[in-house]
Amino acid sequence: MDASVFRGETIAEVVRAGLVESVHSGHLVELDAKGQIAKSLGAIHAPIYPRSSVKALQASAMVRAGLKLKPQQLAVVCASHSGSEEHFKVILSILSDHNLDESAFRNATDFPLGDKERRAWGDKPATQLAQNCSGKHAGMLATCVVNGWDTNIYTHPDHPLQKLIVEEFETLAREKVQYLTADGCGAPLFALSLAGLAQAIHTITVSPDPVYQEVVSACRANPLMIAGEGRLTTRLMKAVPGLFMKEGAEGVEVLSMPDGRTLVIKCADGSWRPMGPIITATFQRWGVQAPDENTYVYGGGKVVGQVVAK
Repeated sequence: MDASVFRGETIAEVVRAGLVESVHSGHLVELDAKGQIAKSLGAIHAPIYPRSSVKALQASAMVRAGLKLKPQQLAVVCASHSGSEEHFKVILSILSDHNLDESAFRNATDFPLGDKERRAWGDKPATQLAQNCSGKHAGMLATCVVNGWDTNIYTHPDHPLQKLIVEEFETLAREKVQYLTADGCGAPLFALSLAGLAQAIHTITVSPDPVYQEVVSACRANPLMIAGEGRLTTRLMKAVPGLFMKEGAEGVEVLSMPDGRTLVIKCADGSWRPMGPIITATFQRWGVQAPDENTYVYGGGKVVGQVVAK
């Protein structure tokens, strides 16, 4: 994609004492309850890597392929978890329920994603379990066991599971996936347009398909599993009844309300700073009661401005 197209439009401004000090550019699409575009900024039909924001779509393909999990387990399959002991306990239960252990993982190693969890980790080496996508990988492995598929190569793009995931993406987004590569965890990563991603999130929210309802309901019921204590996703899902939300690396955020209203954001510089303000402004327009997630600008210990959503 041409860099000028990728930069998109201004989605938020950092305002200090009435002067715009910095600008966040990117792409944004908002759908109404019927799935029609209510607002858009940037190149919403250009491809992006949605990163971990699509884990609920991947989980839907697993459930459709026969994966049966408890809600808490299914939620952590959709997670970019912080790496708490509770996360590890649930992930290991998925493996043990399918006669697997950590040696089956084929994801990258990493340290816990959460700040508190990483500090508690100390000087221990990085592990595959601690990597924030290990829940998804546990779900992929369990799906392979259920279907008798090779667990050694489950991250290969031509594996039966990954082909089913592509089919699920294309059905939900109503477009073909593009630009096959590897995500940070090592699983296949496909590009979708922001408009296609928004359509997919809207559909899993409002569709009567029992697979989508099972996945989204598991996420809503277990916000701590989806991210972790103190993180934006968990905070808002706890506070806003029926909210589904998921972040992805490099400044991607998706969320939907039970009636189908959907917001998808891609910050061009990969930043998280504008996310809270954009979501807060959107909730205010929607009439949704939610915590103030604005980002304020300080000078001399006093508020002198804030990040303002466009």
